[in-house]
Amino acid sequence: MDSLTKTKPLILGVGNLLMGDEGVGVAAIRYLEAKGFAAQAELVDGGTSGFHLLGLFRHQQHLILIDAATDDKPLGTVSLIRPRYASDFPPTLTAHDIGLKDLIESAALLGYWPDVDLITISIGDLGLMTMDLSPAVSAALPQIAELAKQCLEKELVQIPSAVVTSTGSKPC
Repeated sequence: MDSLTKTKPLILGVGNLLMGDEGVGVAAIRYLEAKGFAAQAELVDGGTSGFHLLGLFRHQQHLILIDAATDDKPLGTVSLIRPRYASDFPPTLTAHDIGLKDLIESAALLGYWPDVDLITISIGDLGLMTMDLSPAVSAALPQIAELAKQCLEKELVQIPSAVVTSTGSKPC
């Protein structure tokens, strides 16, 4: 690919659909597909793939990554992190934590580091085997879509490693 060729931004949702809220990244991709986001970005269901996703980063200039986080925030809290380095990613990404962090570090080492917006959704305890999202996490899907839209439009102020948290209001 020519270095002057621009690619569509990539929106990558990761998670395990069999573990309820842990699959919110994948559920978000499905929601974004239904809302017509494929016209503006490449939408990818990354599941729990890890290194299989590395090739997607190669020519990307902008990546929006959507994942669940097991943090101390209220269930369904949507946060935006603008990481500059793999170490800027929260330590509490969920069941695929090691694979995702290894993927990010490998991309950085190979020089595949795009402009990254990480959208996390706070979830509760892991362990429930269900394909359904909890009501609070499901209710966050429109908010995730709005934040992804803002990231695509770059309406948010660009501050390296900034964290924006939202529980229902506009994130800025």
